[in-house]
Amino acid sequence: MFTKIMKRGNRKGPKSEAAEPAAAAAVPGSNVTVNHASRTAVPSSGAAAGAHHLPASPAGATPQIESLPLFRDVPVAERQALFVRKLQICAVIFDFSDTLKSAREKEMKRQTLSELVDVVQSSSIRLGESVQEELVRTVAVNIFRGLPPASHENTGSEVTDPEEEDPYLDPAWPHLQLVYELLLRYVISSDTDTKVAKRYIDHSFVLRILDLFESEDPREREYLKTILHRIYGKFMVHRPFIRKAINNIFYRFIFETERHSGIGELLEILGSIINGFALPMKEEHKLFLVRVLIPLHRPKPVGMYHQQLSYCIVQFVEKDYKLADTIIRGLLKYWPVTNCQKEVLFLGELEEVLEATQPAEFQRCMVPLFKQISHCLSSSHFQVAERALFLWNNDHIVSLIAQNRSVIFPIIFEALEKNMQGHWNQAVHGLTANVRKMFLDMDSELFEACQLQYIEKEENAKSLEEKRESAWRRLEAIVEAKAAGEDMVVAN
Repeated sequence: MFTKIMKRGNRKGPKSEAAEPAAAAAVPGSNVTVNHASRTAVPSSGAAAGAHHLPASPAGATPQIESLPLFRDVPVAERQALFVRKLQICAVIFDFSDTLKSAREKEMKRQTLSELVDVVQSSSIRLGESVQEELVRTVAVNIFRGLPPASHENTGSEVTDPEEEDPYLDPAWPHLQLVYELLLRYVISSDTDTKVAKRYIDHSFVLRILDLFESEDPREREYLKTILHRIYGKFMVHRPFIRKAINNIFYRFIFETERHSGIGELLEILGSIINGFALPMKEEHKLFLVRVLIPLHRPKPVGMYHQQLSYCIVQFVEKDYKLADTIIRGLLKYWPVTNCQKEVLFLGELEEVLEATQPAEFQRCMVPLFKQISHCLSSSHFQVAERALFLWNNDHIVSLIAQNRSVIFPIIFEALEKNMQGHWNQAVHGLTANVRKMFLDMDSELFEACQLQYIEKEENAKSLEEKRESAWRRLEAIVEAKAAGEDMVVAN
């Protein structure tokens, strides 16, 4: 508990006067660069321009917010101008580290944001081009900010499982949620013309949205996921750019940092995108599978996003069954050696992939696959052995095994016999007996042939061990005799 308190106490609020790194500037369409300095970055002068109508407050002074009438209290002709003035009010940023400071002004801003969300959702006011520009600018001022340092940056520790400690919750969330809701309603509104909106929801804006996925607040990442997915769906011109920018985040995560809070959310977006891929699949998408999704199995914190990753992988197999061999060999390439919990995850994913695998693809990879499964079957870690044995509960996998039993059974027979003879876990022993009986019922002749081969191998191994021990005994006798002879010469 004390460690958690210290972690919370070490969190720093966003800086307000730092200049934005150049990496977040406008980006050419052919050269995608993601700004990864978002934990110290703040809104650029362009994004902050939404507040230029408001007088600057002296340092430490309470920001002043003008009290404005409700939309229903003004004539229809004046509502668009009122909408802009309310947006300008919402561009004022407050310090939420002190809950009592500027409490009245914070509440006024919150009520104004809520009113703006209702107006955009109801489409009761036509949003002209200048209004849309002001809206996006106000959103940018609020959400594009420096993120607090990640918990592992505060403590210098390794990345931990988010389930093991309480997630970080941004104190500014009562306002941020409404700002995200305003952006979401604007993006999904049927009145939003993409030809106009894409001038403000541009590549630079998308990159900065992607930067925010490093936020440790799960509520913020959930909104970001929904908004980015909607932007991808509505702005077709941005689709290749968004895919490329997400790929760059993954590359950096896999090969450099292995630290990022939003990998799971980004994979959820991609899972939906993959589901919509047209057939035949483009080469670009197959390269994404080989260069990004499969290597994502390598990082240590794969357990934090494995469920989403597994979904994306299975989507590829269901789209194009010929990719099953590539995926299975990729899993074998990154198969964990010393991490048993990770191995259990891999076995679960493997079952889902095999369930969508056709016989021809299965035959291409079954030898290396079942050599690995054989190692898992005889694992001393009972969860690994148990999960491997559960593969035989899947009818489709049993059918594939039955069709190729003459190749598969000799590979795994030894592991089954060793489990029967001496595995310490009773559940593993029982499951092994069931699988062994299944093979006996499937092909008794093959079972007996494998059993004879196993007995012969064990006898040969025993004979070899006896010969080795006999050789060592002879060597020891020679050494002792030589030592005794030398002692006699010295004595004389």
